Amino acid sequence: MAIVRKLVVEVVDARNLLPKDGYGTSSPYAILDFHGQRRKTRTAVRDLNPTWHETLDFNAGKTSEVFGDMLEIDVFHDKNVGPTTRNNFLGRVKLNSRQFVKKGEEALIYYPLEKKSFFTWIQGEIGLKIYFSDEVVPPPPPPPPPPAAEEEAKPEPTPPTAAEPSPPSSESAVPPLASDPPAVEPKNNDAASPADSGEKPNEEPPPPPPAEAAAPLPNEINPAPGNEKQADSDQVMMSSVSTIPTEVKVNSISGAQPISRVSSVSSFSPSDQSDRSSIERSSFDLVEKMHYLFVRVVKARHLPTAGSPVVEVAVSGRHVTSKPARKTAFFDWDQTFAFSRDSPDSSTILEVSVSDRPAGQGFLGGICFDVGEIPLRDPPDSPLAPQWYRLEGGGAHRGDLMLATWIGTQADESFPDAWKTDDVGNPNSRSKVYQSPKLWYLRSTIIEAQDISMKMPFRESCFQVKTQLGFQVQKTKPVLTATGSPSWNEDLMFVAAEPFTEHSLVIFLMENRPPKEQVVLGVATIPLASIERRVDDRHVASRWFTLEDPKEEKRVYKGRVHLRLCFDGGYHVMDEGAHVCSDYRPTARQLWKPPVGTVELGILGCKNLLPMKTINGGKGSTDAYAVAKYGDKWIRTRAVSDSLNPRWNEQYTWRVYDPSTVLTVGVFDSWEVFESDGSHKPDFRIGKVRIRISTLTTGKVYKSVFPLILLSQTGLKKMGEIELAVRFARATPTLDFLHVYSQPLLPMMHHLKPLGMVQQEALRAVAVKTVAAHLSRSEPPLRREVVAHMLDADSQAFSMRRVRANWMRIINVISTVIDVFKWADDTRSWRNPTATVLAHALLATLVWVPDLIVPTLALYAFAIGTWNYRLRPRTPLPHFDTKMSLAESVDRDELDEEFDSMPCARPNETVRARYDKLRVLGARVQAVLGDFATQGERMQALVTWRDPRATGIFVGLCLVVAFVLYLVPSKMVAMAFGFYYLRHPIFRDRMPSPALNFFRRLPSLSDRMM
Repeated sequence: MAIVRKLVVEVVDARNLLPKDGYGTSSPYAILDFHGQRRKTRTAVRDLNPTWHETLDFNAGKTSEVFGDMLEIDVFHDKNVGPTTRNNFLGRVKLNSRQFVKKGEEALIYYPLEKKSFFTWIQGEIGLKIYFSDEVVPPPPPPPPPPAAEEEAKPEPTPPTAAEPSPPSSESAVPPLASDPPAVEPKNNDAASPADSGEKPNEEPPPPPPAEAAAPLPNEINPAPGNEKQADSDQVMMSSVSTIPTEVKVNSISGAQPISRVSSVSSFSPSDQSDRSSIERSSFDLVEKMHYLFVRVVKARHLPTAGSPVVEVAVSGRHVTSKPARKTAFFDWDQTFAFSRDSPDSSTILEVSVSDRPAGQGFLGGICFDVGEIPLRDPPDSPLAPQWYRLEGGGAHRGDLMLATWIGTQADESFPDAWKTDDVGNPNSRSKVYQSPKLWYLRSTIIEAQDISMKMPFRESCFQVKTQLGFQVQKTKPVLTATGSPSWNEDLMFVAAEPFTEHSLVIFLMENRPPKEQVVLGVATIPLASIERRVDDRHVASRWFTLEDPKEEKRVYKGRVHLRLCFDGGYHVMDEGAHVCSDYRPTARQLWKPPVGTVELGILGCKNLLPMKTINGGKGSTDAYAVAKYGDKWIRTRAVSDSLNPRWNEQYTWRVYDPSTVLTVGVFDSWEVFESDGSHKPDFRIGKVRIRISTLTTGKVYKSVFPLILLSQTGLKKMGEIELAVRFARATPTLDFLHVYSQPLLPMMHHLKPLGMVQQEALRAVAVKTVAAHLSRSEPPLRREVVAHMLDADSQAFSMRRVRANWMRIINVISTVIDVFKWADDTRSWRNPTATVLAHALLATLVWVPDLIVPTLALYAFAIGTWNYRLRPRTPLPHFDTKMSLAESVDRDELDEEFDSMPCARPNETVRARYDKLRVLGARVQAVLGDFATQGERMQALVTWRDPRATGIFVGLCLVVAFVLYLVPSKMVAMAFGFYYLRHPIFRDRMPSPALNFFRRLPSLSDRMM
């Protein structure tokens, strides 16, 4: 049965439309257009806030080259209901199909109506629900067989004679051979059409053929003999070595030809390397090409064994054995091997043999290939077809082996799942792409409860609601009531991951009884799939849920609870730190904006890695692999076994939706090879690199070597170096790309209903655990410690080193302001008389022409920015700064405190020393806060008459200043104040000014502190 994809649009309502009928109202209707298909809603008579609630569907096939992939909704005023001579256009909405979701994820969204032209006045918005739905279309019934009476009455056809020309028929238009492939292809295509339509749901199925066309053609009534001949030919076909010519071109389409096992290799001649490089057009342009010899062993037949034979492949001193064969009609393996060809000692002979030593048969036969005659394969081409080869030697005199062998690069589609020489065949070391689960914020508003059976009526009882979703548990505040109807009105936020079938939201109503006993009165279980989704701050209808007794097998009514539940798709669920986030898109796909570009990452390899473990009696070893994360896409390279200089040369691409994001790359040491004995050890982290997308120039390739630095309890250590290549490509016009910088960083709901910092961090910790649990269930798994390190799960832990580093960052930020005050002090001190005279001239100019103040400041900022362009950083890409992080001079005790677990596991003496040190730091912070409070209280004391004399002096002085400023022009006052401030030191007293002395004498509340 075919599957047809439909685009379903629910036109719900519209709001605040323009009046068009001349009486202050309109009679709107909507016209929807998708892929040239038009639908129309009914007319809402005289209503500026119409409600339709109509469901319209469209056939969603392939992207139309004429109409594009846009859904257009036009709203008009019906002139037949309200006649008017004015334009009846009320607005339009254009949506791209990439914003649409599948059925079950839809939500009501209000889209603002847009103008048709610049001079059109449009207002209002329209509410829509849009989603894709897959419908199963049953196949058309077969045509009825012809009646038996007609077949009996039909005369037998007589062969045409030479005198009578035969009528034209379909047979005369085709070659006389019945087994000609062109005549069979239309039948095969028709037979495969239902399967093709099932695999491509976006294509609209063709209409069912009429009954006349469905009848079989005369030459297609009995195709069985042709199939039997083809099957017989497959069984008879054998490849003979003696009948194949020995001269085969390297670039030939045919596969590699075997050479005799007893012949010498003197006939070997290396192929032309220029010819080999000319056909390789790998898409991996940021990394180095790594050449591999691929051997794909498919199956064998006619082997003289009843066991499960294996295939042994030997080349360049490496010998690998396949898995045992699966016994079907043939001996099946379907396994691919990739041997590196970059080593200088690459062999010229490839040996493939079949053996069944466990069954006692031993060597069954083999084939030898000349590596110089193995063809090269260009990645855009189709895969090389395997061929049957006759096994030579051994006991398989008539045995055949189907295989294919070619030379390719890491861009070959067979490379990820192939056995490779640098990973020792570990199945968990393959390159994989992972997808983070789609996370939602679940907002649970606990309103009230009713019909609660109280143990002691007419006495106050304390009630509390506990809500649980998976491992997340939250409680409301306790409420005292004597009526059995407690009220809370509290919002509880949870993180939920799709699919929503794994967990349910469980509501517990508990009563707190003295002294410290909690009794569960009732439980309500709510499936997550039944909860409504929203993408904005619209009101969601609340519902009552029945509470049941958890201890009773039968359903016993224990009251009801009033809840308002919804999934908030307008938020971005944070699983990374806000300052190193790789994605700011909201959860709801309908709110996504088109990507602004793509970022390509080439992971070339590492150099000079330190040994992470010891094997074989003390030999240092490292099984390194790299993990990169951007947005919801994770990638993991293959793990290169036992190498301190691993080479991956893998390239990946991500879509960029916001340039102010960060790409994270980490390197880890794998223990998967050594877990065969059942032991489990976490993968050790080697280092991490962050690359901010906004620092990349469009189209430029950054190829850099980054140091892998690890900060641990033992101190700072350089673990090695990683070589990366990064390129950012812009996909939008320049103005649209620059317009992104004026948009808010976080989605709309973060500003309409912001989350608190403490709540945000708690939800982020839950999101990290959810993502880690999801990725750890993949195959091969992305371990929890790897995900936690990539997401900086411990970035908010207390660290004395980070406190001092952040303080130094603040000092560096305000250093510019300090430099300005220092320059002003140097100027007024006449240390550079020329600069002071120019400052007097500038002051006079700005005072008498104040309109030049803002342009002068803007020109000065432009000059500073232009001058600093010469001093811009010349390093390829910024990296972790160990000096700014104070990681080079950190104390060993501070590191031990930073990496200590929670709760602390150190001895009491160590904890006491840390506490004393923290008290010293707290005393300093206390003093600074006290100084800030003192200065603010002195400002308040100017007018609060706490010191009557000081306040009297200030009030009288303010009166004098007011009269002076009323009588004297402000320009003269500003000029006099400026010249007085810049007076020569010989006219200045070294003691503090009277104004400063007066301010310092004002009272504060510090004398009232106990």
